[in-house]
Amino acid sequence: MTLSQLRTFALVARLGSLHAAAETLGVSEPAVSAALAALRLDLGDPLFVRAGGGIALTPGGRALADYAQDIVGMADQARWQVANAKNDAGRLRIASTAPFAEHAAGRLLDLFTQRVPGAAVDVVVESADDLASLLQERAYDIALGARPRSPAGTVGIGAGMECVAFLRYQRVLVAAAAHPLARLHGPVTAARLLDRPWFTGPAGIQDSSEEGRWLASMGVAPEIIRLSSETEALAAVRAGEGIMLALGNNVRTELQGGSLARVPVVGTPVTGLWWASTLDHRRTTTMAQTLQRFAGTADATAAMTAPGGSRGLERRGPKFHVALWS
Repeated sequence: MTLSQLRTFALVARLGSLHAAAETLGVSEPAVSAALAALRLDLGDPLFVRAGGGIALTPGGRALADYAQDIVGMADQARWQVANAKNDAGRLRIASTAPFAEHAAGRLLDLFTQRVPGAAVDVVVESADDLASLLQERAYDIALGARPRSPAGTVGIGAGMECVAFLRYQRVLVAAAAHPLARLHGPVTAARLLDRPWFTGPAGIQDSSEEGRWLASMGVAPEIIRLSSETEALAAVRAGEGIMLALGNNVRTELQGGSLARVPVVGTPVTGLWWASTLDHRRTTTMAQTLQRFAGTADATAAMTAPGGSRGLERRGPKFHVALWS
């Protein structure tokens, strides 16, 4: 039994035709027949019979078909992993959505590169709407932050994508203590806040985020002012210039101290999740799987939620990059 014979049989079993398998493989039909004959002789089972212009698998053939698909898939994965290891030498290409990059990526990846020998990472901030296609094109090994969406708008992608939630967050609508909205008694509707500017980071409030879905459920479209970072947006809020859906972990101390106030709007705080997403485990890298698992550990969670800032972003051409860790 050889890998070539198993690959041929797996294709015949899937297509239901020796002729179709030969065309797909780019070989002659007698070559396909010879490979299958050798496999039938080796296993002592006919594997299939001719039926209705195609084939019908025997019970032994059905059993072998499952194994053959798995073995061929593992062989292709091993071949890709070896080539990837040779070319990338453990380097991880990471796409991150802007909020995660700003608030948690640095602390997660600092700890990851300390714990995993040979790990080196480079992070580029990308739009949540582009994550699925960028992963499918192998532009990146893993995406951190928002859950990727298919072109049709569904999350998770189903087949072909592994998405693992690893960190829960809350967004709280805040204003400066001296701001008129700080004196509101709630809950109030978001429609009452449309005459005030809403500050955000560079990503804005994306439709695919929990914040975006909450805003859509309110049926309102406030004036969104995007600044270069959420840190800058929060500074504008502190100065009394408007309001912001801030990460609860970042403003907890100021809310407790009274320099910021929570605006009591229906549906807030908004709870969301950050995800680690890769291609399915037959097509992704070992290092990407390692980071995906590591992100959900207790040590990683403690690092990401600890007080203190993350590494900053730097502009390289049209993109923002997080500093290189190695």
